[in-house]
Amino acid sequence: MVVQKTVDLFVRANKQWEPKRRLTVSEWADMNRVLTTESSAEAGPWRTDRAPYQREIMDSIEKWEEVAIMASAQVGKTEFLLNVTGSYIDQEPCPIMHVLPNEDLIQAYSKKRLTPMINSSDVLRNKIGVAKSRDSGNTIEEKSFPGGYVTIVGANAPAGLSSRPVQIVLCDEVDRFPISSGKEGDPISLAIARTKTFRHKRRHLFVSTPVEKETSRIYQLYEDSTMEQWCLPCPHCGELQPLRFKNGIVYEHYVSESGEIVVTKADHRCAYCGMLGSEKEWKRGEGKWIARKQHSSRRGFHINQLSSPWSDWREVAKAFLVAKREGIDKLKVFVNTVLGEPWETKEKGVNEKTLAARRERYAYEVPAEVKVITAAVDTQDDRFEIEVRGWGAGKESWGIEYHRIYGNLDKPEIWKQLDEFLCRSWLGENGREYRIIGACIDSGGHFTKEVYEFTRARNYRHIYAIKGQGISPKTAKQVPFIYKKSKTQLEGAVLWMLGVDDGKVKVFDSLNVQEPGPLYCHFPGEDKGYTEEYFLGLTAEAPVYQTIGGRKYKTWKKIRDRNEPFDLAVYNRAVIEILRPNLSLPIERQPNGPKVMPGGTVVGKKRRKQGVSSSI
Repeated sequence: MVVQKTVDLFVRANKQWEPKRRLTVSEWADMNRVLTTESSAEAGPWRTDRAPYQREIMDSIEKWEEVAIMASAQVGKTEFLLNVTGSYIDQEPCPIMHVLPNEDLIQAYSKKRLTPMINSSDVLRNKIGVAKSRDSGNTIEEKSFPGGYVTIVGANAPAGLSSRPVQIVLCDEVDRFPISSGKEGDPISLAIARTKTFRHKRRHLFVSTPVEKETSRIYQLYEDSTMEQWCLPCPHCGELQPLRFKNGIVYEHYVSESGEIVVTKADHRCAYCGMLGSEKEWKRGEGKWIARKQHSSRRGFHINQLSSPWSDWREVAKAFLVAKREGIDKLKVFVNTVLGEPWETKEKGVNEKTLAARRERYAYEVPAEVKVITAAVDTQDDRFEIEVRGWGAGKESWGIEYHRIYGNLDKPEIWKQLDEFLCRSWLGENGREYRIIGACIDSGGHFTKEVYEFTRARNYRHIYAIKGQGISPKTAKQVPFIYKKSKTQLEGAVLWMLGVDDGKVKVFDSLNVQEPGPLYCHFPGEDKGYTEEYFLGLTAEAPVYQTIGGRKYKTWKKIRDRNEPFDLAVYNRAVIEILRPNLSLPIERQPNGPKVMPGGTVVGKKRRKQGVSSSI
């Protein structure tokens, strides 16, 4: 009896000294991760089985140096990064770097994602502790623990990317990274360079929703990988296959009297036997990752919302129908965020002749479908070039008038003529009078001060100065179309900075729409200024791709000297993006739209000033 007790005592003592088996990332998460209401719609213990496709993705980081995840929204892709982080902090402490698209996201990411994970996990909280204002080892940007630290940096900040060696680099939303981190070069290359000293243990994890196929970083990484797809067995024949929207999802729907799209049923058709299966039947099957290529160092995964437990196929089908109704801009978002696929631009070779052939004769100056009209002004040394454009549902647009005002821009007379033109009205059916709801005037020429003075006095009429910012080979910085709003220091005028490259993409895509409907562009006849010269200017630039630091980006190249009509199309689109009128509302309910009283008397929106101002 005594001998047996002695043996048991030694067995228990030896077990304490036995090395613990290293848990996989998914096992660690199932044992230690707790989701909170701060960061998840489903609070409680983490369960990898809730979304089985996550297991192989997370566990692959144990053996593979690089992992690329091209994914839609709502599949838990940021959670992959957090679980990898928690697993290494607890089991293999080392320096870890999270790279976000820019520094502005650091605080929200730290407070809303990383800190809740730490605070809700006993093992992590014990190692890192609660943040204190004077504790330099636990700040918003950096969390220290025995054996390592977690640092969060922005891809736009070269100092953060090149400061210290790290073993694990976790890059989130890489398709939104800048082309260059300051003047230092590609941010991904800078981050990876920090791992050189950890030659055999280094790990690189790239996660993103893709954007454009031609320039997508995550697509390029995925394409140069094992290119794996999450496949589910057909409920009827058992053949494994990825869930596809095109030629896969079959849905039934109707449009209600109020215009709402209602999807009543959505099934998936098997690519092999052709049988339909319900969402529950397909998602009940045991999935498997199937590789399409061999690769020695990088695994690549693609997953979309059709496989996600947090999405509904009927909602996916509805999102597609709504996007299709609203035009190419929304279709891009659907393809990127729901299908997790890069958008491929199908350039149909629209030229000046095909666009000129669209010219049509309107029954009135302003067609009946137009809800509001805008104006755009380009300043040249001897003239103003102006386009007035009408807008309807889905940003379908109608050219109303292309006009030039010649004169000396140093003199007040020509600015008075411009103001008179912008104050005039255009007639529609039933005696409606349309006045512009806003205008953008280019301030980048030789008359910047004059533009600021002119627009400042008319900001209440939503007449704004604008300045374009493209992608500079020096800074390699990309900016969104409606970039930022400020006030000029001396004049106090509202100035909008525009990402003109992004704006040109929007206009170019609209010109490629072939059928009337969302985003389609209509043009009137020559008597309204839409001459052959206009269409030559509208097609005076073409998209080209340049490579900076190993990354492609889209820019624009002039193929003709005069491109004012193309610029004005961008500025008119900017007015709509800035003011964001609800173009689905009927004309009578447009806040700035025309209203007609019996007998044709127009009641317009009350104005602070009446008539024309002669001041610049």
